[in-house]
Formats: sequence, C-alpha cells, structure tokens
Amino acid sequence: MKWITRAHVHVDRVACPWLIRRFIDAEAEFSFVAKGLVEEEAKKTGAIPFDAPGVELGHRGDDCSFVSIVKKYELKDPALLMLAEVVNAADTDRLESNPYAPGLEAIAQGYSIRHPDDFENVEAQFEVYDALYAFFKLKAAKK
Repeated sequence: MKWITRAHVHVDRVACPWLIRRFIDAEAEFSFVAKGLVEEEAKKTGAIPFDAPGVELGHRGDDCSFVSIVKKYELKDPALLMLAEVVNAADTDRLESNPYAPGLEAIAQGYSIRHPDDFENVEAQFEVYDALYAFFKLKAAKK
C-alpha cells in the first residue's frame, strides 16, 4: 500500500513509517509532500494519509499519530505500547512526562541535521526504533 505524510520528518513522521512497516504493511511505500498537499495527493494516488491535519491517522486529542495508528489497528504488544508513550511525549511537547522522550527528541533533531532527505532520514532511524522496541521488549518481559 501507499502511505503519505508531510515532508520534513521529525519524531512522529519517522515513528509512524517504522510502525507501519513493522506491524501493519511490510511492503509500505511512503511519500512526503508539502503540508497543504497531503490530502490532494492522497486522493490522486490512493495513498493513506497520516500525521497531517484533519486525517484519520493524525493527532487526536492528546494522542500523536503513532498512538492513533496503534489504536486504529488495535495493536496490543506491551513493548509497542511503551514505545508509543515515548513517541507521544516527544511529539506532543510533553518531554517531562516520559524519561526517554527528551532523548528521542534529541535523536530526531540530530538525524534531521545529518539526513535532510526525508527518505534517508526515515530509513536511517529505523535502526533506532528497532533498538528502542527491543529495549522495551526486554523491559516488558521483566514485568
């Protein structure tokens, strides 16, 4: 399937493609376009829009798009839910609400500097999210 979001990726627009590829659509293809073009391009291409204003898989109340996707697809993995808390805190400017959120925000900023191309940035950060997920899998297993 095709998926589309806003250009200039940051926490949520990196975390969501990782989530989609790892848990929803292993063959997902992503497009990054200007904020005002997401819905128009989604209609043209049939892509599923995410993390854009007014779309189903966007911010909902206090939830970032990552959490919206987790809820929509009824994902229940405890490690994934822990990771969702981190992403949500980092993406909604509530860094103090989760001890890992400031680190994730710092990583997102650093990768944006190192990889200004959205495709390169997302692909490079998949390793970060794989590592975080593994960390939370271990943490969940100890509970």
